[in-house]
Amino acid sequence: MNCLWLFFQTGGILGCMKIAVIGAGYTGLSAAYDFAREGHEVVLFEVNDRPGGLAMGFKEPGWDWSVEAYYHHWFASDHYMLDLIEELGLSEKVRFPRPYTVMLYKGKWYPFDSVLQALIFPGLGWGINKIRFGLVGLYLRLTKNWQPMEETTVDSWMRKWAGDKVYETMWEPMLKGKFGPHYRDVNMAWMWARFHARTSRLGTYQGGFQAFADDITEVLQNLGVEIHLSTVVEGISKELVVSTKVGQEDFDQVLVTTSPGLLSKLVPALPDNYHTGLRDLKSMGAIVLTLALKHQLSKQGYYWHNIPKDQDFPFLAVVEHTNYLSPDYFGGDHIVYCGDYRDPGHEYFSLSKEKLMEVFLPPLTRINPDFDPSWVKKSWLYRTKYAQPVPELNHSDKIPPLETPIPGLYFASMSQVYPWDRGTNFAVEIGRRAAVEMMSS
Repeated sequence: MNCLWLFFQTGGILGCMKIAVIGAGYTGLSAAYDFAREGHEVVLFEVNDRPGGLAMGFKEPGWDWSVEAYYHHWFASDHYMLDLIEELGLSEKVRFPRPYTVMLYKGKWYPFDSVLQALIFPGLGWGINKIRFGLVGLYLRLTKNWQPMEETTVDSWMRKWAGDKVYETMWEPMLKGKFGPHYRDVNMAWMWARFHARTSRLGTYQGGFQAFADDITEVLQNLGVEIHLSTVVEGISKELVVSTKVGQEDFDQVLVTTSPGLLSKLVPALPDNYHTGLRDLKSMGAIVLTLALKHQLSKQGYYWHNIPKDQDFPFLAVVEHTNYLSPDYFGGDHIVYCGDYRDPGHEYFSLSKEKLMEVFLPPLTRINPDFDPSWVKKSWLYRTKYAQPVPELNHSDKIPPLETPIPGLYFASMSQVYPWDRGTNFAVEIGRRAAVEMMSS
């Protein structure tokens, strides 16, 4: 139907393409939206039973909102996402509640979600370190010249300009928690992007992120996009034939929005050096244990607990979702995430949920001494080995372009949004950028 519409709109000059989009995360959804708006025939393939990618959610009976499998939020500066939502006429569903983020220091939790609070954080003392911390933060917020920063590591740059004390207290623990054994390899451009683009205001969508994925999916269906959920793509040929268990289908163009490793597996016809480049893109995996509790965990109402790696917790963060959104949305349940980043080979990816709970639950008494495992009404475990790209020195030289060596085959993933950090905002940006490039080729 889309191609017929384009045929008549162009006076018989048929410019319609048949395009496959592999993956219904926000990269795939936003690209499919732009393709369909321009009248192209679009077929969207998704391995999961729902759209949303790493931001998909789940919902229990009695809940009005869904809960994300991997905790997500938007920043007030996420204009690619917020502009798309406005374009779809859904801006009234965006919410920006006021959360409270804290950092653990010497057994106590201190507010840590603004420049002022960071400046009064006691871990830096009251002398020159506070000044260096403030000046470095201000510089990184204001400068746009990030390219030279990818030639040095965060470890080297911060030690030079912020000093050992500031770096080891404020940033080294975060890097260790997020990148593990690779933390000294992370380049400074990645850190610049975190300072430059993020805000203390955190946003979400009415009903949860899954509700937004469902809303944009409905828009796609109304535009004529053919959507195949619970469908495993088994291969893509050099001739752009997409194979699934139910058969094969020819396309004029294909956009793959999966991990680099999965792209390599799906398209064996790619050149050997291209496969090598994909395999060389390192990433960390994520583990998130989500708990529905009978009682509030943080008595102070804290939302995000940042936990330095040297504090002997088995995870990086405890996020009490219902100190950000009301428990009333979740049938009175108190929702708590325990999240961590680990190398894909770490034992957390093979341990059962029950074994992980034995590791993760006891430390929660350090947040609330009254916590007891009997508070847990239900639990969920989500794991992915592709969650956080590791940007090494001169990372821009290692990023594959959107167009692969196979004509008509394109690749857009969070490994390519650099220097920006992964997230739904830049997933939208790269998806729409890929759509523009593909339609103009």
